[in-house]
Amino acid sequence: MSKNWQSRRRHGRRFLQNPWFRLHDSNESYNPGALQSTRDSSPGDDESPSTSSSTGSSSVPDLPGYYFDPEKKRYFRLLPGHNNCNPLTRESILQREMEKKRLQLLEEEDNQKKKIARLGFNATSMLRKSQLGFLNVTNYCRLAHELRVSCMQRKKVHIHSSDPSALASDRFNLILADTNSDRLFTVNDVKVGGSKYGIINLRGLKIPSLKVHMHENLYFTNRKVNSVCWASLNHLDSHILLCLMGLAETPGCATLLPASLFVSSHPAGVDRPGMLCSFRIPGAWSCAWSLNIQANNCFSTGLSRRVLLTNVVTGHQQSFGTSSDVLTQQFALLAPLLFNGCRSGEIFAIDLRCGNQGNGWRAARLFHDSAVTSVQILQEEQWVMASDMAGKIKLWDLRTTKCIRQYEGHVNEHAYLPLHVHEEEGIVVAVGQDCYTRIWSLNDAQLLRTIPSPYPASKADIPSVAFSSRLGGFRGGPGLLMAVQQDLYCFSYG
Repeated sequence: MSKNWQSRRRHGRRFLQNPWFRLHDSNESYNPGALQSTRDSSPGDDESPSTSSSTGSSSVPDLPGYYFDPEKKRYFRLLPGHNNCNPLTRESILQREMEKKRLQLLEEEDNQKKKIARLGFNATSMLRKSQLGFLNVTNYCRLAHELRVSCMQRKKVHIHSSDPSALASDRFNLILADTNSDRLFTVNDVKVGGSKYGIINLRGLKIPSLKVHMHENLYFTNRKVNSVCWASLNHLDSHILLCLMGLAETPGCATLLPASLFVSSHPAGVDRPGMLCSFRIPGAWSCAWSLNIQANNCFSTGLSRRVLLTNVVTGHQQSFGTSSDVLTQQFALLAPLLFNGCRSGEIFAIDLRCGNQGNGWRAARLFHDSAVTSVQILQEEQWVMASDMAGKIKLWDLRTTKCIRQYEGHVNEHAYLPLHVHEEEGIVVAVGQDCYTRIWSLNDAQLLRTIPSPYPASKADIPSVAFSSRLGGFRGGPGLLMAVQQDLYCFSYG
């Protein structure tokens, strides 16, 4: 008995003599500089300290339950709960580090301290290589776009509306440019709850005075908007197709909203009310409008374990059973195919010529490891690009059903985030769950630009973007539009 007591006493003495464990409460701290003589130190210790909440480093030991502050160079205890006044938790530490990084990137952008993604490629060298024949016209245009993308500058767009008070309170939920990029459909979350719609005319988006006008209407919904796309019923982009989630006793639906309902969205003096119709479709996650001649006047909705194809004129519907929820869809233009991305990670194509009998309608099958949130078909319709909830962006070859390219850096854990592919400019744009907008080269997956949000990162304030080489129509210039909270920003080439 006495031997055991002496052993515990010696062990307790060694515990107290060890300076790493002399931390008794949250008010005590420890300076690791006192132990510099007992361990080896590297020249970069003071330059790049690490925290226990992030990846460990040999310069600063990782203590369970404690956080090392690189500025104060001290350890502090992590509090387990949130009942204290200003608790020090891993979440608050990570949020502070992310905010510090965001402010630093914003300062670099304001000071124009931008890094060119490809070293040695400036305007002069590219022009010289083109003159010498080292670059053909296609590669020269692609690299010129990459160079201009890295130099885009942020400027706030002034929005005029008939109700200025609404602009100050309503928050942008999403923006969607039409085919010619001269109109921007918006979904705004209103302060009293619900959503309202608007169309922004981009024809007045001229540098240096970036001024646009928002046209609103009386349409208002208290239901969540799951998916939106432009629809070409009477003419190109004549309608907007919206999928609304069901609420209480009200079932979900797909609504065709004429763009002519918005003031000045059609030529002056011409009254074209268009077709306003609604289809009762329960639980629609996604929607897509067909521009394929073999599925004329048709749209598709992705439901829970089902794809529903609807003809707007005749009302005829076709149903295709699936094994998972369909979160994203897109019609091919040349081939009669409808591509679908599922929560299970499966991507499959429906052959619209085969009907819904048997299994012959499945034309292609690809697989991701996580839920697919966006599917984009490239123009030659031999490649498909998809992004998922694990942050993976992959380019697939439909002929070999293999991934031929992967775009690194995208951040997503559980959010429904779109993907924007622009083949003419050779770039890929995506906004991550960390609120950073990233731009890659479509050709070789090189990350060209990382744009921080003008506001602190928040799950409720993920920016919505739209990129075009002709913002405001055929006479417009290239640029990126970013909507966040109540503000609209333009990143123009000029």
